[in-house]
Amino acid sequence: MLHNLVTPTQMGQILKTARKTSQLSQTELASRVGLSQSRISAFEQQPENIGLGQLLSVLNALGLELTVQARQTTASQALQARDSDAPEW
Repeated sequence: MLHNLVTPTQMGQILKTARKTSQLSQTELASRVGLSQSRISAFEQQPENIGLGQLLSVLNALGLELTVQARQTTASQALQARDSDAPEW
């Protein structure tokens, strides 16, 4: 399943849904990745505080992976970018 993330809250929701789909409690997931249950709870409730290494460990334990790619732009966004004063990289 593909998820486009725009806010940290969405990551927390994805982690919680994936954990429940895998029929894991927070304690069981925590045990698999070497963290405390309270840390897993914090990931689900306040995902903006997740360290990258811990996030990748949790995703791996849930059978998920993180992919980063360029955002697709609409025609109007492309025109705005072209007409802006921002330097082209």
